[in-house]
Amino acid sequence: MQHNIIIKDTCIVNEGQRIYGDILIKNGRIEKIGGSIDIKAKSEDFIGTDKLLLPGVIDDQVHFREPGLTHKATIYSEARAAVAGGTTSFMEMPNTKPPAFTLDLLEQKYARAKECSLANYSFFMGTSNDNLEDILQANKFKHAICGLKIFMGSSTGNLLVNSPLVLERVFGGSEMLIATHCEDEPLFTEKFHQLKNTKQRLAPSDHPIIRDEEVCFESSFKAIQYAKRNGSRLHILHISTEKELQLFTNMIPLGDKQITAEVCVHHLHFTADDYGRLGNQIKCNPAIKAAYNKEALWKALLDDRLDIIATDHAPHTWEEKQEDYEHAHAGLPLVQHALQLMLHYVQEGKISLEKVVQKMSHSVAECFQIKDRGYIREGYFADLVMVDMNQPNTISKENILYKCGWSPLEGFTVPATIDYTFVNGHPVYGKGQFDESQWGERLSFNRD
Repeated sequence: MQHNIIIKDTCIVNEGQRIYGDILIKNGRIEKIGGSIDIKAKSEDFIGTDKLLLPGVIDDQVHFREPGLTHKATIYSEARAAVAGGTTSFMEMPNTKPPAFTLDLLEQKYARAKECSLANYSFFMGTSNDNLEDILQANKFKHAICGLKIFMGSSTGNLLVNSPLVLERVFGGSEMLIATHCEDEPLFTEKFHQLKNTKQRLAPSDHPIIRDEEVCFESSFKAIQYAKRNGSRLHILHISTEKELQLFTNMIPLGDKQITAEVCVHHLHFTADDYGRLGNQIKCNPAIKAAYNKEALWKALLDDRLDIIATDHAPHTWEEKQEDYEHAHAGLPLVQHALQLMLHYVQEGKISLEKVVQKMSHSVAECFQIKDRGYIREGYFADLVMVDMNQPNTISKENILYKCGWSPLEGFTVPATIDYTFVNGHPVYGKGQFDESQWGERLSFNRD
């Protein structure tokens, strides 16, 4: 940055506290926090009176579809939507075409993001039954890659890893964080055929019956056993059931946990009762399930058995969602509205604002050991979001920025507006406008 930025007279929400004052940003980093800051050098001022200033959201699970599936989304389109919603950094999954199974393919994604992503970025390396050599080579770059992704349930391409020998060797050989999608493939295949034999036509409401609690629990339990045997750093994505919660603890500080867990906003918001209204719009894997699971997830989030809130942003075209249940694609677009949705629950008294900041920013940075991000601290990158809690807005096709052009939240009114989003000190989004003169940066990780 060639000039200073001062955010003046704002309420800074950070590390469980609220303080009032100014923030000075210099060369993309936070130079000073608090009090009244006046400098003689050239500066650009942003007035935060009656606004909240939060650390930018870090979303550890998104699918931005590039390369190969760009009719659904691109890195540019979805990162643009992300910053408009206050997400300043993302970690993207490997199930693109081709899947990111090699370091060369992974670096191609990084190169593309460097050209077009308004948010900061990292990419998971994919795991298959036959790329163990590439996985072990990736250990040399663990400071520059967010982690490995293992699909222990079906996905596109060759991403399902169902060989016990391969899983043992991956968990034993990887020095990086291993993130898992946990659904037991043989179990849900069996349940699918059992239900199919009793009905002429399956419906979206059958999804949580096919991909039920047992399907999730058995797979999560297996992943944890692999991790414990090998001393691996395991992160289980999108927990969706009450039963799985017995596998996690809040008796260990996050920084000491070897096994962590994530919950996604759609599992905190929707229940199986919503299939009648939304149908395939909320078809996703793992499935949105009965309401008692949602209540158990909220309890575990608040007592710290669940460590992170993410989106699993997974856009598909409207046409792909209009197929019959068996052929409709699974996934929801959510990254633009995740923070605002959680602020709705703050307004309802379900969760504190400080807890939202912890779960969407601080804990993600700590869990993944992200360097110099996730907190409002002097010396850290100025990844910030200014929120107006006095300006509600309704989600509609007119303000949805995803390339797919739809959201399961259409018609829902959120209580807050994103006023400004700063990425590396750059006001990339403000008052509904984008400044694309500066792209985001690659995340780096504090790993030995």
